[in-house]
Amino acid sequence: MSGVHVIWFKRDLRVHDHAALMAAAASGAPILPLYIFEPGYWALPEHSRRQFDFVKEALEELDAALKARGSGLVIRTGNAIDVLSEIHRRQGIAAIHAHEETGLQWTFDRDRAVGRWARNAGISLREQPQNGVQRALKSRDGWASHWEAFMRRPRMVAPETLLSAQVQAEDFPLPQDFGLGPDDCPQRQKGGRAAGVECLRSFLEVRGQAYQRQMSSPLTAADACSRLSPHLAFGTVSMREAWQAAQRAKEMHAREGNAEFAASIGSFISRLHWHCHFIQKLEDQTSIESRNLHPAYDGLRPAPEEDDPRLAAWIEGRTGFPFLDACMRSLKATGWLNFRMRAMTMAFAAHHLWLDWKLPAERLAGLFTDFEPGIHYPHAQMQSATTGINTPRIYNPVKQSRDQDPEGAFIRRWVPELSALPDEWLHAPWEAPASVRARAGIVLGQTYPMRMVDHMAAAEEARSRIFALRRNAEHAAEAEEIQARHGSRRSGIPFRGRQAAPKKRAPAPADAIQLSFDLGIIQERRAHAS
Repeated sequence: MSGVHVIWFKRDLRVHDHAALMAAAASGAPILPLYIFEPGYWALPEHSRRQFDFVKEALEELDAALKARGSGLVIRTGNAIDVLSEIHRRQGIAAIHAHEETGLQWTFDRDRAVGRWARNAGISLREQPQNGVQRALKSRDGWASHWEAFMRRPRMVAPETLLSAQVQAEDFPLPQDFGLGPDDCPQRQKGGRAAGVECLRSFLEVRGQAYQRQMSSPLTAADACSRLSPHLAFGTVSMREAWQAAQRAKEMHAREGNAEFAASIGSFISRLHWHCHFIQKLEDQTSIESRNLHPAYDGLRPAPEEDDPRLAAWIEGRTGFPFLDACMRSLKATGWLNFRMRAMTMAFAAHHLWLDWKLPAERLAGLFTDFEPGIHYPHAQMQSATTGINTPRIYNPVKQSRDQDPEGAFIRRWVPELSALPDEWLHAPWEAPASVRARAGIVLGQTYPMRMVDHMAAAEEARSRIFALRRNAEHAAEAEEIQARHGSRRSGIPFRGRQAAPKKRAPAPADAIQLSFDLGIIQERRAHAS
């Protein structure tokens, strides 16, 4: 058989609202849905077993959805060019369809190499935008309106039938094949389209009611936040599907007079804007992954060694700051952390420990099931104050503890060795009288670590060093150029704070979820009311 059209799935693991799949099906040629497990990709330090397991679950559902349409997913393991070359030799590839991917430098380089190979082989490589991020963007002016127009386009429903190229799939590789080791994330979110749709449905119908009030505390955020991030990262749900479903839910809650819920969904919608705003930064400048955005900060902090004990204590939740340690231990067990706590953990490494951000950010990435390069690395630089355009924010880990976990429930869950301490001493156990610590069975330095640094003195030192740089006239000139290239145009993107309430205007079975993304929120509520 010759002239097949390959659909190269990467981080777009769904059949609906999939422009590449639709383009291949429209060609009328036999199609070959392909996913490549690339050893080089999984060897990157940002990638981990928890991400691999999430992807595998998503691929199993994707395979079932494709088979229901007549053409199962073809699994291959190896270098992308080697895999595609072998398929071309055996089947003859007429075209490769894929979504544009904004990822690590490794994936940018891989995609460029595949593009060169395809041109030399006379194969058409047809890439489609996926989430409103624009390739080869010349100016941020008008970006937000373009993004919203992309979100408003009709969602694409997957074709009912696909003409198969009849190529046999290989077995899924094992995580051990890539040196990923044992499963170390017992509370990881499940991958797959069905889980993603249910996650969004439950948020828009029930869990998101108090999103604005409860997103900041790790005590409440795990339920109050959408938890859609890994599904957006690996494309089991498209950004457009999430945006349109949220718009419908916001309107419904407003009509029902639920101003709090409508405002919460409005806040969620603004975060979908910001999600892509940050990814656009990496699309426009891939070096954000590896170099300070503002060169004035080059050499400001020392780069830690791989075996730096400070780095190990921080990533393992042994800093001596109970709330920070609880966040890190929770992240290790669940693969997720809310935004404010992500900011605090990264800022602590950069400011209190005074570590260059690159290695801490790399280590953090592997703990996140929802690792999204275009958010993770710009965020790491923002929290480390190396962008030159964001106001430095140095979180006080004790204040955050008292604000976000006043009764210590989160700390006691994840740092049980401190559970017997009274609330008033739990947030800063070094301040507790020795007799109180003794009654609680705590010996600092033995049963629980001593704090790594004097957080107040370390924060003041970091602040003085950073602001000394920012007062330089050359710093301001460079910052203006960075702002022009990467800064948001506030008139076009809602800011990420609270917004005013707008003016008034049952999970589906898995197979139905694959067939459609109409969540049926309005219809279900009417049925329940009758």
